[in-house]
Amino acid sequence: MASAVNWMSAREMTRRFAAGNLSPVEVLDAALVQLAKVEPTLNATCLLDEACGRRMAQASADRWRRGEPLGALDGVPVAVKDTAHVIGWPTRIGSLATPTAPSTIDTPGVARLREAGAVFFCKTNTPEFGWKGITHGPLTGTTRNPWDPTRTTGGSSGGSAALVAAGVVPLATGGDGGGSIRIPAAFSGVFGLKPSYGLVPNFTGSLGPLAVYGGLSRDAADTALLLRILSNPDARDPFAVPHRDIDYLTGLQDGVAGLRLAWSPDLGFPIVDPAVATGVVGAVEALSKAGALVETVTLDLSGARRAFDVIWGAGFLGMLRHLTDAQRAALDPALLQVIVAAQDITGSELQAAHDEVRVLSAKMQLFHQQFDLLLTPSQPLTAFAAGQDTPDAQRFPDWFDWTPFTWPFNLTRQPAASVPCGFVDGLPIGLQIVGPMFGERLILRACQVVETAFATSARPAMA
Repeated sequence: MASAVNWMSAREMTRRFAAGNLSPVEVLDAALVQLAKVEPTLNATCLLDEACGRRMAQASADRWRRGEPLGALDGVPVAVKDTAHVIGWPTRIGSLATPTAPSTIDTPGVARLREAGAVFFCKTNTPEFGWKGITHGPLTGTTRNPWDPTRTTGGSSGGSAALVAAGVVPLATGGDGGGSIRIPAAFSGVFGLKPSYGLVPNFTGSLGPLAVYGGLSRDAADTALLLRILSNPDARDPFAVPHRDIDYLTGLQDGVAGLRLAWSPDLGFPIVDPAVATGVVGAVEALSKAGALVETVTLDLSGARRAFDVIWGAGFLGMLRHLTDAQRAALDPALLQVIVAAQDITGSELQAAHDEVRVLSAKMQLFHQQFDLLLTPSQPLTAFAAGQDTPDAQRFPDWFDWTPFTWPFNLTRQPAASVPCGFVDGLPIGLQIVGPMFGERLILRACQVVETAFATSARPAMA
């Protein structure tokens, strides 16, 4: 029973809750059993509150018995990445420099999930302040990949991706400032969508429009369900767009026939592993067979690397400027290097970087006048050794050197998803599908086609 429940979608769970043949309490029990099995190896969580989970699950079960569920995720267990506030839990953000006192507020996305009846029982690991594309750091150690625990799960939403991939939860929250949802989705064989900036209300911070709130799941349909809930309004975000009540499940099965898709094998970054390139081409071909009009394009975004470097560094300097000397000394040494180097960024350099971003954003808006969606590899390589910041320090000195397909679309604020599309030597790979601003429904439709073509019963070794 536990094994079957662990692999249910959120949609199937709530269907069974409504029918009365499954209880949120049973689902939480299954999640806790699975977590106890995999956590000693994966190290995906930084907080476990079983008592809270049981209270929330029992309250949900009572609502379902009365026929009064709060929403489409009532009773579904959701793991929360530890970059978000949850009332009653500390927000450590993977750092020794953060307070241990419990939060008194919910982050907007957490608040929306609570209103919908989701069950919270754990927080997931992130690198310190979510600063890099892998998940290890001074507070929580190294998070490992369910497909091969010697490998990284990616980051910075690595703990969330690991729990979804290992069958602990159907949904987990994440944030994406440079690929932090899509990187671990690709490395861990799960689905991850970075929404358009402003679609999902969030607490604004020093990273500005780079950072958005979202989540990870095992399929596009569960993410469509999650997105509708997360995008509900919250007045605490002054930059959120006016609320549009969109059911992202509607039209999900409409396919891609007649859509104009652009395929860029490398975005101007010629570093893709040949085996990964071959695997991702299979997903592109599946979209073509489904009726999409696919054209290979030469699209070079490599010139944006310097702008990202400047904005990222300045953002983290602003975020951590309040730290004492003792707190700085406790930081991940590589993060400390980032903020020390950022002290030399001049106002004119920062303004020039933002000017470059505006040019890039206009370029991509014009690009989508010709193409409905853009296809790229999610990552140029498979998951590498756990505990390393980079697979090759000479070729890729910084984490954003080996993730060149994700962060450009944080600069442009566009939505982008990573959808699983097979394996290379037993490790997952993903296709990235990028859309125009607020083009999430088109992205999800295309992802559904890829999922159908690459449907598999394979489960990670740690499952």
